[in-house]
Amino acid sequence: MTLDATDRRILSALQRRGRMSNADLSEAVNLSASACHRRVQRLEEAGYIRDYVALLDARMMGVPTTVFVEITLQGQADEVLEAFEKAVARIPDVLECHLMAGTADYILKVVAEGTEDFARIHRQYLARLPGVAQMQSSFALRTVFKTTALPV
Repeated sequence: MTLDATDRRILSALQRRGRMSNADLSEAVNLSASACHRRVQRLEEAGYIRDYVALLDARMMGVPTTVFVEITLQGQADEVLEAFEKAVARIPDVLECHLMAGTADYILKVVAEGTEDFARIHRQYLARLPGVAQMQSSFALRTVFKTTALPV
């Protein structure tokens, strides 16, 4: 399936306001409600729209501190990578885990209440991850820009 300009307008609008009604969406993209609904269904079925979520405010949820953790593993064997990935996926404070090319093997995005809470997360979870040779943590001082919207 290839995306046309109308599909892209639908995706862009839904990324900004995922809870908008079909009537509002159809008006925003200049389509009839039924045609808009069919297109959204088609985009969902094709996998362009993966899910609908509520984006929570980290400060309001009590986890205003973001820490990026660079991890270097002892080796690159499939078993080592697999064991690490399974273990890190079970840590509730890790929002993202990316396999990297470059100096670090993985970068994690971790949220915490503050430095003491991050120390707890480190002791309880991160220090126990399998196959880790080196770990470096960087605390975000301020978020300058953040979005979940992909360019369409």
